[in-house]
Formats: sequence, structure tokens, C-alpha cells
Amino acid sequence: MKALLFLSDAMIPIFLFSIVGYGLLSRRPVYDDFIKGAKDGFQTVIGIMPTLIGLMVGVGVLRASGFLDFVSSFLSVFAEPLRFPAELIPAAIVKMFSSSAATGLVLDIFKEHGPDSYCGTMISIIMSCTETIFYTMSVYFMAAKVQKTRYTLAGALVTTLAGTAASVILTQLLF
Repeated sequence: MKALLFLSDAMIPIFLFSIVGYGLLSRRPVYDDFIKGAKDGFQTVIGIMPTLIGLMVGVGVLRASGFLDFVSSFLSVFAEPLRFPAELIPAAIVKMFSSSAATGLVLDIFKEHGPDSYCGTMISIIMSCTETIFYTMSVYFMAAKVQKTRYTLAGALVTTLAGTAASVILTQLLF
């Protein structure tokens, strides 16, 4: 067990030293390459910042306005027969926009029901089986300057639905 702990602690420094070592053996200007990459990364961050701010504001408005509670009460009619608790609906919806905002909702669920409860287990599996669709599409497509997304949104929504359905099935198997 101690060997695994040591390996997990040493993995990132070993990886970084191996990259620097390879660069030095290849006679590359490692520091100059690093600075150039950092500049390119900073330009990417500046380019996607408006999108990130817009998504964060949008999620904040949805939470503060009570719209998520309204949607949750509307969808609970369909969710309850499937043994999908209504209190998980806002977290599942927000997860499509922002993982960090969904994490805040998950922590609220953990406080109310406990992490090992039916709701806690299901929301944990949902968080790991789904993706932040709109965040990912907006950030990566904007950074890559993709104009035509084709079937990306439809495919992402289907896979999120499949991940959510899988989480319901897995949770029912556990409980």
C-alpha cells in the first residue's frame, strides 16, 4: 500500500521531469517552449472568458429565480414512477451547464439525505456518468472556432440521458 501511495505522490513530478529530460536530450529550448505554450494557453483563456462568464451568470440566474424548482416540480410527475427523486432534478439539469454549480447542489443533497442514501448514491453516479454539455461545447467549439456543430448537441443530450438512466438502474441495483 505504501508503494502505491508513493507512486501516486511521485507520478506528476516524474512525468514533468521526464518531459524536461526528453526536451534536454532532444536539444530543445525547453524553457522557451514552455513560455510559448503558456502564452498560447493564456490567449485561449482570454478568448473563452466571455463564454465562461455567460454560463456562470446563466446558471446563477436559473438557481436564484426559482426556475429550477419549477422545472423540478413539473418533471417530478414523470420522474417519480422511475424512482428518480424530484430533488435530484435540479442537480441533473445544472450539471449540463456547470459541474461546479452542480457540485454545490450535490453538497446540499448530501447534507439533507446523506452521501450513502439512495439520493446521495444516485446523484454521485449521475455526476460521474454525465458531462457538462453546454460548457464543453461552448468552450471547446469557441476555442477551436467551430461554426457548424452538426449533431453534437443531440448526441450529447442522448448520452446524458443514457448516463442518467444508467445511474438510476445502478442505484436500484445497489438498494
